[in-house]
Amino acid sequence: MTNKNLNNTIAFQGVPGAYSEMACLTNFKNMKTLACPSFEEMIASVQENRAKLAMVPVENSTAGRVADIHHLLPDSGLYIIGEIFFRVNHMLLGIKGAKIKDLSEVRSHAQGLAQCRENIKNLNLLPVIHPDTAGAAREISILKNKKIGAIASRLASEKYNLEVLKRNFEDKNHNTTRFLVMSKSHVMPQLGKKKLITTLVFSTRSVPAALYKALGGFATNGINLTKLESYMIDGNMTATQFYVDIEGHPNTIPMKHALKELEFYCGKDKVKILGTYPASNLRKG
Repeated sequence: MTNKNLNNTIAFQGVPGAYSEMACLTNFKNMKTLACPSFEEMIASVQENRAKLAMVPVENSTAGRVADIHHLLPDSGLYIIGEIFFRVNHMLLGIKGAKIKDLSEVRSHAQGLAQCRENIKNLNLLPVIHPDTAGAAREISILKNKKIGAIASRLASEKYNLEVLKRNFEDKNHNTTRFLVMSKSHVMPQLGKKKLITTLVFSTRSVPAALYKALGGFATNGINLTKLESYMIDGNMTATQFYVDIEGHPNTIPMKHALKELEFYCGKDKVKILGTYPASNLRKG
């Protein structure tokens, strides 16, 4: 792939028609999209210079954290350079000629099913997990069975020539997915009036009140944490890593003090900044 193509390509996980592709096309209108079968392949495409950027879903306002992705970010060698909040409007799809009353089963990614749980229940449909939403749409277009539907995007319905049986099938009208835009290179934003987010991961020593002490510096320096999540490392019940989104820039005096205290309690090699980037305009507060 030429350098020109690299600079014009953004990778996403899923097949064509995925919500991640819609997020790419909406926010990077001049870039080509590269479909990847897994999150690992999506990250590898940037690592190996097959794409310049990756569109990484991390959480949804209805269904919560996107499973597994947090484990891949710290060792990816990529940096977070932006965030995007993308409104997800699910469509209940069927093959041409199908009606809602024909359906007995619906297929989608686990996140898609979770975001439409109540509506699926109300229609008395059997939910079946598929690796991704657009893949489920493609699959039912091949099966041509009126009894099997899919939950996927408007783009997927167009790509796979499917009937939209019900629009806005999600349970909550705030259904939004947060994406991180990741790159091999990172330019630290300048300090200014623009609100910035710094994302980092850290692991604590296995001692009483370790987390309380590690995060104390953010409180005493007046720094707001907008997200804090924990997950096991390598399946070890006693080894925990934390993922944190922080309002602010690492080069401000308060943040320097807070990070120094965090490193004191965790160890400098246990704290890793994944990126500092402009906050989305859709962030509240």
